[in-house]
Amino acid sequence: MSCDQAESVIKKIIREIGQECAAQGQTVSETLVAFVVKAVVLDPRNDFSVDQILTKKEVQNLIQLCVTRLLDTTNPSLSTIKMQVYFDMNYANRAELLSEQHRVLEGRLAPVVRDITDSRPRVQEEVENVYRKIVSYVLLRSGLGSPTDIEVVREVTAALQSVFPQTEMITFISLSKKNKEQQLKNLAMLVTGIRLYNKECRKGGSSIDDLPAILNEAIPSATRAVDESLNTCHKLAHQYTALLESMQEDQHRYTQLSSFKLKEALFNVRQYEAFLCILLSDAITSAQEVEKMNVQFVATMGQLKNTVQNKVSIDTKEVFPLFVALSNLWTSFQDQILLLSFLTDMTNNLQQFSEIQSQLFPEEVLTSLLEGVTVKSDEERIRETMGTRVNVSDFKNQEWLFPETTDNFDQLLIQYHGFCAHAIGVRGLTLPGNPAIGILKHKERCYVFSSKEAAYIFAQDPDKFIQLNVEKAKEHAELIQLLELRHQFEYLAPYAQARNADKCLKPTTKCDSSTQTDTHILPPTIVTSYEWNEWELRRKAIKLANLRRKLTRAMQTDLSHMRRENSTQVYLPKDVSTQTKRDNSSNVPRPQIFLEGLQGGSSPTTHMVKVDLTRAVDET
Repeated sequence: MSCDQAESVIKKIIREIGQECAAQGQTVSETLVAFVVKAVVLDPRNDFSVDQILTKKEVQNLIQLCVTRLLDTTNPSLSTIKMQVYFDMNYANRAELLSEQHRVLEGRLAPVVRDITDSRPRVQEEVENVYRKIVSYVLLRSGLGSPTDIEVVREVTAALQSVFPQTEMITFISLSKKNKEQQLKNLAMLVTGIRLYNKECRKGGSSIDDLPAILNEAIPSATRAVDESLNTCHKLAHQYTALLESMQEDQHRYTQLSSFKLKEALFNVRQYEAFLCILLSDAITSAQEVEKMNVQFVATMGQLKNTVQNKVSIDTKEVFPLFVALSNLWTSFQDQILLLSFLTDMTNNLQQFSEIQSQLFPEEVLTSLLEGVTVKSDEERIRETMGTRVNVSDFKNQEWLFPETTDNFDQLLIQYHGFCAHAIGVRGLTLPGNPAIGILKHKERCYVFSSKEAAYIFAQDPDKFIQLNVEKAKEHAELIQLLELRHQFEYLAPYAQARNADKCLKPTTKCDSSTQTDTHILPPTIVTSYEWNEWELRRKAIKLANLRRKLTRAMQTDLSHMRRENSTQVYLPKDVSTQTKRDNSSNVPRPQIFLEGLQGGSSPTTHMVKVDLTRAVDET
């Protein structure tokens, strides 16, 4: 059968069991049904094989057994299982609870934030509308008053205008979405701090509850309630343990008390006790944190008063951090109120699962059964064995831990919730272990014992007694969570094989496995602060520079007066020669012809004379 088919069959079985119980007037959750199915299958008395496919007859038998067990409201074992299921489904540690609460708050405010950051007002009326939304956001985030209270809205508006007037809406609108969200958170903290300061000065804050006073009164009350329930658990556990011990020592008492479900009642009380101890530890932690926060709140408020002192104008760098600190402390007070409410609800709801004790064992019945029986408390049992200790030399291959030889002895993780590792499987009792006797470290796990004799017997063959404890948990499934035995059930052999085989063989482990390669092996390296817009970068640079609050200063010393270092660079001269052409010319002789004898008178003949008048070159 494949994994999907097996899961389908299990869901069908659970659904049929739930329907059968509903038909008989008992409403049960699927988680409870699944837990009971596991308990019935693990019980060796029912002879179910965990490694074989169930036949149709076995499925019907399983359904009938589960329905019978779920309808048996007089069985303390069922009440214990219901208690464990309720605690697993509803309890959360402090960090998880506060983280979930903050996530829910952010989810509720998300539409308001989106409406503010996505708005692009253009006219004055739209700007005023966005401003009113900011007032509503600040009020909702602080949780100080109702948005329908006109006086509270006016007070918040006045506080907001003192740090964020409407004239700054233009700057707010121009911011990026991320910067808008951050500024809204900052404004909410500032306004909360201002309102708290005004309340302290009796100038407002009438709708703000005095959370420190409420916590100082409620936490001790809640702690006392848990203490009272815890004392009742201790008393019943001691009485049931005494009765069970008397049954094992006296056969007549065994016959008299065998009809009572004392072991189941003891396990129910011990589980209730364990859960109450967790809640009590949380309540003590809350009380310590509230005490520290009260001191910090008073100191911060006093510092703020000294800073203001009726001044007309104050530097925001001095008071804004104090307002933010007040707001953060007040948020911590609100978280403590939430945690206290959660612890109170858990304490009240767990009480219903222990009511079966008064039904099975009314006070007069329990008093009559305890006649002649010595009841010892856990503290008395531990005191009786304080003088005894294991002799390490008696064991060659066992490692024993003691307070003086082990670092962080009190922080060791003890198996079986600190109960005696021998008494559980052998006697079916949850006796408190005494670490002073010696802690046995076997296969990297630590075990404590209620007596030196029990420690010696267990140390002779630890694996045998560990298996006995596992078998006891199979018969009483509520012990799996009470004794923290989940890890041990990974190696359980099928019951049929364990009964029929000469020795218990470890079965072959089968499982479906798959692997998947991550798309992105390395973590993302996206720089969220990257900005591509040049003008946005300029705006951030101007904001960082904040030139309006800066002055440029210069000074001159005697050595630097009228002096400065100059340096120049020139091109070095170089020799250059060129060659050009030369123009030459010469005069060509030009002879001219003249008529001779004109001045001396006429002659009978005409004579023409050719004369060269050109001068020589060297004469020019």
